[in-house]
Amino acid sequence: MYSISLGDDGAELSPLEPWQAEDFLAHMDRGREFIGQHNGLPDIVTDLASSRAFLQAYAERAAADTGRIYGIRTDGTLVGAVIFRRMDVGQGTAEAGCWLEPAAAGKGLVTRAVRTIIDWAVEERGIHRVEWWVSAENGPSIAVARRLGMTKEGVLKESYLYRGKRHDQEIWSVLAPVWRAARQGAQATSGR
Repeated sequence: MYSISLGDDGAELSPLEPWQAEDFLAHMDRGREFIGQHNGLPDIVTDLASSRAFLQAYAERAAADTGRIYGIRTDGTLVGAVIFRRMDVGQGTAEAGCWLEPAAAGKGLVTRAVRTIIDWAVEERGIHRVEWWVSAENGPSIAVARRLGMTKEGVLKESYLYRGKRHDQEIWSVLAPVWRAARQGAQATSGR
């Protein structure tokens, strides 16, 4: 399997596949309560069969070019993931998402991983617009959207029913020309 370095701390990004269901379930078990604060995945991935089914669904999305899932690993341990929940290459749109177990939070892993997959989507797949849908109560995820240079486009009031409570969802996005300009600006600054 291949992986991409996420920096000097040894963190890596690599595709997650159905054969890794046991590892994925162990990761989910370690972070179940923390991840489940804003993400319904822990309610879906509860045993080995559901873990395999979740990863298989993403393998099918990857094969159809409609979605992707990548694991974030530190010291070889799966600690989180970033996804394209949906991709429409014909329309040039994608929706990114993420989660981490608590031990991996606060280290910039998600920001670095999402930068990597947005770069790929924009430069390799021709995606024009990347969206980030987030619970208005999920401060860390909103902070990632800001660090990525996304713009808040609006709030869908009480649009997401989760564990018996209605939540507002914020929609953030970045367009390919804005993404490229920000990346070029960052490269020019770091080259000085």
